[in-house]
Amino acid sequence: MCEKHWYVVHTYSGYENRVKTNLEKRVESMEMQDKIFRVIVPTEKKIEAKEGQKKTTTRKVFPGYILVEMILTDDSWYVVRNTPGVTGFVGPGSKPIPLSEAEVNQIMKQMGMTEPKPKIDFEVSEQVRVIDGPFKNFVGTIEEILGERGKLKVMISMFGRETPVELDFYQVERFS
Repeated sequence: MCEKHWYVVHTYSGYENRVKTNLEKRVESMEMQDKIFRVIVPTEKKIEAKEGQKKTTTRKVFPGYILVEMILTDDSWYVVRNTPGVTGFVGPGSKPIPLSEAEVNQIMKQMGMTEPKPKIDFEVSEQVRVIDGPFKNFVGTIEEILGERGKLKVMISMFGRETPVELDFYQVERFS
């Protein structure tokens, strides 16, 4: 009995979700559930700040590719390879190469098995204006970017003194 592994399948760019749906339907109609287990379009969530609002967007990590967890046999290869929108497996020649466990774990982690990563659109020493919260309308200078937490340390002048304030990315905008 062969082991199940993850394989990377090349698709037409922009058709990843359609290929995923088509492949899942083919697996069901051709009764391949015992050989083809999961089909994933690798995506990740990003938190962006637009006009003072927090917005979570999803983007494809590998446009033009999907991941398929399967036991590679001639039959399972045929089902995947002949799904509309699939251009082939990733690997030299016609032999698909499975992803290593470390590669799969990295992709799964990147896909949001962890918290969404904020999109960092700021630089240290850049001037920003606070647009939300108790310091609204104050102008300050970015002292530090705490990217993993989605926060900035901003130096704001209060009562004639520079005071460090920790703010979320969506609470500030560039000051020009």
